[in-house]
Amino acid sequence: MYGVIPTFQSANFGRVSAAYGGIFIISSLIWGFFVDKKRPDRYEVTGALIALVGVFVMFYTPR
Repeated sequence: MYGVIPTFQSANFGRVSAAYGGIFIISSLIWGFFVDKKRPDRYEVTGALIALVGVFVMFYTPR
């Protein structure tokens, strides 16, 4: 159901889903740092930044 329910959303749901994915990635790294005491390596941080750049491109590209 987690993947089916979002398909019933409005036409802009792709943008919302992209933002959610980017925030989820960052939140996971923050959770791992503070709760699990695992410091993210440079590849994890780089991947998270790439994901956030993708979110910004999807959100702020003029249509």
